[in-house]
This record gives sequence, C-alpha cells and structure tokens, in this order.
Amino acid sequence: MSNLPSTEEIIDDLEFLDDWEQRYQYIIDLGKALPGLPEEQHRDEYRVRGCQSNVWLISEQRGGKLLFHVDSDAVIVQGLLTLVMAAYDDKTPAQILEFDIDGYFNRLDLENHITPTRGNGLRAIVGKIQDIAKAS
Repeated sequence: MSNLPSTEEIIDDLEFLDDWEQRYQYIIDLGKALPGLPEEQHRDEYRVRGCQSNVWLISEQRGGKLLFHVDSDAVIVQGLLTLVMAAYDDKTPAQILEFDIDGYFNRLDLENHITPTRGNGLRAIVGKIQDIAKAS
C-alpha cells in the first residue's frame, strides 16, 4: 500500500480542513484508495473481533517488514483503516511497537468525533496489529 499518505500528511490535511464534515469526507476518500480484499478473503479467520462493522486483516512479512491487507464493509471504517495503515503498513515490528498511536489519534482528534463503538473497533484493529508485531 505504498500509495498511502504519511501520518504527518494526514495530520496536516485534516488540520487544514475547517470542520468535521469535511474531515469525515477526507477520511472516507482516503478509504476509497485502499485496494480492499477479494471476496474469497473475507473469511472468518481474517476478521478482527471487537469491530461493529466487518473488518478483515491479513498480514505478511517481507524483508523484515510487516505488510497488511485490509478491508471493511463500511466506508468510514475503510477510511479509518487507511489512517491505521499509514502508521503501520510496511514497517518493521519494532517500528510498529514504538509508534505512538495514542499521540497520533490525539493529534487527529479522532476519538472525540467517532462513536464509542467505532473507537472500540479502532482499538481492536490496533491491538491485532500490535499482537502480530509482537509475535514477529
């Protein structure tokens, strides 16, 4: 997913936008850039538990880095996945575990503007990725 903006670019873009309606649209548009997964990979073994929407996550290790393939059946969640992928995709396990995800989410002011269930789902996705990094 090398076409993703960096976390700093996302922060800058969101700070530039005037209101949360525009920010939601930006996040949704980011999600549209994700390639998604083929239907045959929407299997239960790849589902992330704790998400209100269906979220699938597949990881692979290549050259010491973790690559993630993600998909969701909800457009806003697809956008939230893009925010997470900007932080974690194509990084070493150490980089993933060292990244200050709470600081990133605070700078985005996300958790004040998404529902508690979406916030819980976001935490479940982050937790699953961090577990994968710890096991690698």
